[in-house]
Amino acid sequence: MRVLLMGYGSRGDVEPLAGLGRALRGLGAEVRVCAPPDQEFTELLDRAGVPHVPFGPSVRSVVTRPDPRPSDAFRLAADLVAAHFDAVAAAAEGCDTVVATGLMPAGVRSVTEKLGIGYVFACPHPFGMPSPYFAPAGRPGRPAPPDADLRTLWKVDAERVDALYGEALNTHRAAIGLPPVDDVRAHVLTGRPWLAADPVLGPWRDLTDLDPVQTGAWLLPDPRPLPGELTAFLAAGEPPVYVGFGSMAMRGAPDAARAAVEAVRARGRRVLVGRGWAGLAPIDGRADCLAVGEVNHQALFRRVAAVVHHGGAGTTTTAALAGVPQVVVPQIVDQPHWAARVAELGIGVAHDGPTPTAESLAAALATALDPGTRDRASAVAGDIRTDGAQVAAKLLLDGPGPETPPVPA
Repeated sequence: MRVLLMGYGSRGDVEPLAGLGRALRGLGAEVRVCAPPDQEFTELLDRAGVPHVPFGPSVRSVVTRPDPRPSDAFRLAADLVAAHFDAVAAAAEGCDTVVATGLMPAGVRSVTEKLGIGYVFACPHPFGMPSPYFAPAGRPGRPAPPDADLRTLWKVDAERVDALYGEALNTHRAAIGLPPVDDVRAHVLTGRPWLAADPVLGPWRDLTDLDPVQTGAWLLPDPRPLPGELTAFLAAGEPPVYVGFGSMAMRGAPDAARAAVEAVRARGRRVLVGRGWAGLAPIDGRADCLAVGEVNHQALFRRVAAVVHHGGAGTTTTAALAGVPQVVVPQIVDQPHWAARVAELGIGVAHDGPTPTAESLAAALATALDPGTRDRASAVAGDIRTDGAQVAAKLLLDGPGPETPPVPA
């Protein structure tokens, strides 16, 4: 069987594809992955042993672009739709199925329709699926207020997706002899999407009108050793607090590094600062703080006292699996919902909004560093599944069972 996996987004979108690709190859499938051209994604997919077919602009260049404008979103949407009908369509030739994820893969289902092959839409969280119960997760740092008219908000969200992608999608569909699509979001998601999230961390019952197939998170095992300087720092004292915001540019919180370092020190802990795409750095030369680049979080998180992060699906899952308390400072999209779920489970704290201060982080860390939170995080870690990629790979190769009917192209 030949499978194309595709997704445009940050590491949290690409690494699950690498995990699924590795599982598929282990079962004898031929796999290729369409992902952004960033060098770190090429290296990640090389480590997973799956070929990388680049498409679209560099994600890092988009995220860290100075002075972003609203018109940028419309330009990116049109460019990505064009790439779906060009680079992604070319990569799909000869494949049996395409699994699409990441930033609204608006044109991919059209490609599979034209080629007559299978199509699966997958999402790493349940919070972006149509629902009468909660609002779209695009409000920075916070979900919708309790009195919001959520059905109206979801209708507005569908209209926003149509405005971004509809014209470009239907222009390209017409060019290959396909009729227009009226509701882009429903067309892409289908009625039976796959949910690549852990059932404990991301339950979906009563959250969506759709009927997703929950496979569990698609994890990529990371055997890399930690760098020598980091290993020495960890061995030199009590477990530090890790602070990192991944692919978030943190434009709304330019003093995030200072706030975090001061907050951790106020709790009597050493600090590990993850540079990330925001370029975080130590605020002075004191020996109790070390900055690190891209390292093995699976190994690192087991050796820290707490993880302060943005609430991406991947980081939340990795921290939960490590049994380490979390402080989630949500920025966009699904992150406020992950923060709320972490707090609900008692494995950490949801920071109030996207802009941390030394005082707000110190207060959050007081709860996260409490022994009771550590005990709860350790207990929940034992319930986190690690076989999601294998489950999804077998579904693709063996065909759906009686409870998972095929998703038509």
